[in-house]
Amino acid sequence: MIDRLTIERIKDRADIVDVVSEFVSLKKVGVNYRGLCPFHNDHTPSFYVSPTRRTCHCFVCGEGGDSVGFIMKHEQLTYPDALRWLANRYHIQIEERELTEQQKKEQSDREAMFIVNEWAAKYFKNILHNDIDGRAIGMQYFRQRGVRDDIIEKFQLGFCLSDRHAMSDAALKEGYQKEYLMKTGLAYESDKKGDLIDRFAGRVMFPWIGVSGKVVAFGGRVLDSRTKGVSQKYVNSPDSDIYHKDHELYGIFQAKKAIAKENCVYMVEGYTDVISMHQCGIENVVANSGTALSEHQIHLLHRFTQNIVLLYDGDEAGIKAALRGTDMLLKEGMNVKVMLLPDGDDPDSFARKHTADEFRQYIKEHQTDFIEFKTKVLLKDATDPRVRSEAISSIIESISVIGDPIVRATYIQDCAVRLGYSEQTLTAKMNENIRGMRANQRRQTTDQPAAPASEAQENQVETQPKEEEKKQEINVNTLSSLIIKMVIKHGGIVIFDNVETEDGDTISFTLAEWIDYNLKQDGLQFAESIYNQILKEAVEHSKDENFDSEKYFTLHPDYDISSISIKLCADNVILSKSLQMEVTPYILREQAEHLLLDFLNEYLMQRINQLTTEIKQAGDDMDKQMTLIGELQNVQKMRMQISQKTGTSVITRRV
Repeated sequence: MIDRLTIERIKDRADIVDVVSEFVSLKKVGVNYRGLCPFHNDHTPSFYVSPTRRTCHCFVCGEGGDSVGFIMKHEQLTYPDALRWLANRYHIQIEERELTEQQKKEQSDREAMFIVNEWAAKYFKNILHNDIDGRAIGMQYFRQRGVRDDIIEKFQLGFCLSDRHAMSDAALKEGYQKEYLMKTGLAYESDKKGDLIDRFAGRVMFPWIGVSGKVVAFGGRVLDSRTKGVSQKYVNSPDSDIYHKDHELYGIFQAKKAIAKENCVYMVEGYTDVISMHQCGIENVVANSGTALSEHQIHLLHRFTQNIVLLYDGDEAGIKAALRGTDMLLKEGMNVKVMLLPDGDDPDSFARKHTADEFRQYIKEHQTDFIEFKTKVLLKDATDPRVRSEAISSIIESISVIGDPIVRATYIQDCAVRLGYSEQTLTAKMNENIRGMRANQRRQTTDQPAAPASEAQENQVETQPKEEEKKQEINVNTLSSLIIKMVIKHGGIVIFDNVETEDGDTISFTLAEWIDYNLKQDGLQFAESIYNQILKEAVEHSKDENFDSEKYFTLHPDYDISSISIKLCADNVILSKSLQMEVTPYILREQAEHLLLDFLNEYLMQRINQLTTEIKQAGDDMDKQMTLIGELQNVQKMRMQISQKTGTSVITRRV
């Protein structure tokens, strides 16, 4: 367990802007910062970071939290592990007892796999630098390719010995479990004896480092002298709990800051392409390792930039790779450029022959937008009218997937000029494509065909009370949230001072105490247990000296309370200080009175709907009907009384 004081020290030290900037490119907007949300497919910046509140919040998907909550969601960590992540980041010592062997076994598989991968990366690196075979074989390979020592260190390159048991034996000897060596894919079991066999034996090693800096997988390349007749030049880790190939991009950790700074990313195919470009001086580059681009990979890149240049070989395979990724990138809102290198060159060989300035200049002069690229590729030597028509249709299909209508219209105009077709004809084809895509989406999301009109009407009549109940429930929940938001932000402020009671005494109420008192008078509590817990703690601490309720709850050691508090306190509109309303006890009292009356009113209305439904369901049971009708009359009478009192002071009638 991590004690509360240590948690508060971690949260206090962890700068929210600094933490989020590790994963999201932020720009300052007034006193806050803004960027693309990392938790949903965000095309326009909707993720705000407030350094004063030390919180972040997305105004589209609602995700956010403090620094701990952000790391939990982004890195898929538990609350204690997120605290440890931040403690390590800010060099804060956490005093914890040594885990027993049993406790080690009970640790999550994910964490154990990360630990094994981290060990393996260091093991391969050590072999490369310090083992005789590592230096003679592995290091010699990198030297022949001109890879510098600083680049070897930057990408944590290594070597796996040819002995097919060496790595596994070393891991087992150091106490790492066979189970996790297999789950990470570092080794697999022999069919005959059940012994472990190293998956990457005799290969130079390329660790895959995720965006957070953890080793998620490995790639191993067989050496040049052995490539003849070898079906797999490269072997990659299999999918696991911590690694899905279509979620990761090679080099993203080393490139993310450069991508944000340059506001552009270069996409290449292989490990050595990335490494050579870094050595050349171009760091905003990643590789998808020859697989088709996925939505996950594009979303990952979109956090840092919306501008991408596809850099591929000029051969047939390179052309196909570029065509394969274009439409998906466009669909996800990326600005796409394509550049094919001269015949015989790939990014690796080209980077080794040019400086960074020369490479960038070449890209600037030879990159093309996707229309020009597809036009050159698809219409090259296309004299047959049918072939030409299919090529133009393919280009229009690419334009059709773009979400922004203005961007679509701009591309259509450009396409009409380049292809010599009327803009009207191309627009008609594009709209036809869009209607087709929308129809497909509707078919995919619709489970059943529409009911006949008469049946639909009957269903509407049957479900109407349920829909009304649902609406009523939403109203109650909304009012509950607004009340608790007031408690979190202002719970410790005294709103009634020296109020005289019926027996002549005087009492004072903080906002939290007064809300709690009124709810208890009516025998009410919130449906959400966490709201009741927040109110209870606010009452307990509201008279504490210098009690800051918002700070107390947003930095609460209970993650659920901290998370809900941050979400409720997030302002959808951020006003300048000159436009912000002053918070006074009188204003808080007025707001709280109206909210509580509305809450009680909606609660009673919900109960009326429930009783009405129960009376109908009682059927011929007259005793039950009469009991329910009596309760209904009492609730209706109470609701009338509350409605008449709306706008009057509740405290004067109750104290």
